Amino acid sequence: MLISFDAFKQQKFDQMATKIMADPETYLCFDSVSDFYKATWLDEFPQGTTWSATGLDDGAEQFHAVIEYGHHYLSISRTTSIAVKLATRENLNKNN
Repeated sequence: MLISFDAFKQQKFDQMATKIMADPETYLCFDSVSDFYKATWLDEFPQGTTWSATGLDDGAEQFHAVIEYGHHYLSISRTTSIAVKLATRENLNKNN
C-alpha cells in the first residue's frame, strides 16, 4: 500500500481548517497581526503551509488572513463579524 504524503498533508490542512470554521472565536482572538503570527495553532497545520495577514495594526479594526496548503486555502475576515471560508484554487500554474 502506497501512502501519499501530499494527500495526508492536505487532509491534515483540511481538518485543521474545519476546526477553525467550527469555532472561529477560539482561534481568532488577537489584537494585532503580530499576535496572529505568534498563534501556536498555526503550528498544527502541515509543514509547507503558508499564511499571511493584514489589518488590526495602527488602530485598524478589520483583519484578513489567508492560510494555504496545496490548492486549498482558508480565508479569514473579521470586520463587524467573522467570516471563515475553505476553498480551492483550480488550475494554478497550468501552462495549457
